[in-house]
Amino acid sequence: MVLLNPGPVNVSDRVRQALMRPDICHRESEFSELLADIRRKLLTAFVPGGEEDYTAIVLTGSGTAAVEAAVRSSMPTGKRAMVINNGVYGQRMSSMLWTRRLAIPDLKFAWGTAPDLTKVELALKQHPEVHTVMVVHHETTLGFINPVEDIADIVDRFGRVTLVDSVSGLGGESLDIGGAKLYMVAGAAQKCIQGFPGAAFVLVRKGFMERVMKYPKHSWYLNLANYYEDQERGSIPFTPAVQVYYGFREALDELLEEGVQARIQRFAGYAKKIREALESWGIKPVLSPDMRSNTLTAFQLPEGLTYPRLHDQLKERGYVIYAGQGQLESQIFRVGNIGALTDKNIEGFIAAFQDTLKQTTGNG
Repeated sequence: MVLLNPGPVNVSDRVRQALMRPDICHRESEFSELLADIRRKLLTAFVPGGEEDYTAIVLTGSGTAAVEAAVRSSMPTGKRAMVINNGVYGQRMSSMLWTRRLAIPDLKFAWGTAPDLTKVELALKQHPEVHTVMVVHHETTLGFINPVEDIADIVDRFGRVTLVDSVSGLGGESLDIGGAKLYMVAGAAQKCIQGFPGAAFVLVRKGFMERVMKYPKHSWYLNLANYYEDQERGSIPFTPAVQVYYGFREALDELLEEGVQARIQRFAGYAKKIREALESWGIKPVLSPDMRSNTLTAFQLPEGLTYPRLHDQLKERGYVIYAGQGQLESQIFRVGNIGALTDKNIEGFIAAFQDTLKQTTGNG
């Protein structure tokens, strides 16, 4: 089955075979070496040239666990956060904050609309209590890329902290973490890195991490200070998904061998092929070309074709696509193009989509 959703993804045989490595205890030196290798490779991949300025903290859980760990660990006493919210995952960050009443009202923008940077600046002027500004890099609600680096430039001028959810971005979308002075960036193994679900991470500026160590703990399992203290000693505070970590390391090896920029270009090439084919049959993308990510496209459903029918017809042919979310659930469908895919996989999907379209609408 070819997965054309935004994660989890198809993995290579090499990554799958890594799950068969020998069983080890996570309190032994073998695991310490595995963990240290993952942390080092994360920095090599995503903060090239700035490895000395950042630390990678690894935890067991989904991408949401990494985001919530960053969110809950980044707040000093008496301060608040502001979420730039223009999609489902911005709303998710907001929900994490409001469970502990740690936020001011979101700075909301319409889905698929870039944040107005003048409003970001005005909000920071009006709210000195805001310590952390939170934003989603790749908002997979519609496959939209937020201008993270422009936002971070404003936040930095005000002496505040930028926290980024790049769970669906790292490895598939460009992000200059060090140059943009991003304080925290959350990611996960099972998307553009092409690993398995269950391993997530947060990249943190070292100077900021020293401050985080003194902040109040709004969670125990998801407190980054707990992880950082142990991981700096080669240990981990809670039982990890050891075999998944083996797969994670192998996926990072593959990423580094391919090259992050080369992978970004590979995904962009797949997206271009899919978009050109579907548009030629009258299937309209939701976003304009300048707003789209490299790794996912939201399309309007053809008239007379429901998502369940489209999904099921494609799945019968060996391809899994993704539904819309929220108020767009009955209006759109999404096609991801990440994972250990090949040109043949993409061409097979395009042929299957054309066949489905002919059978269900008479077009194609």
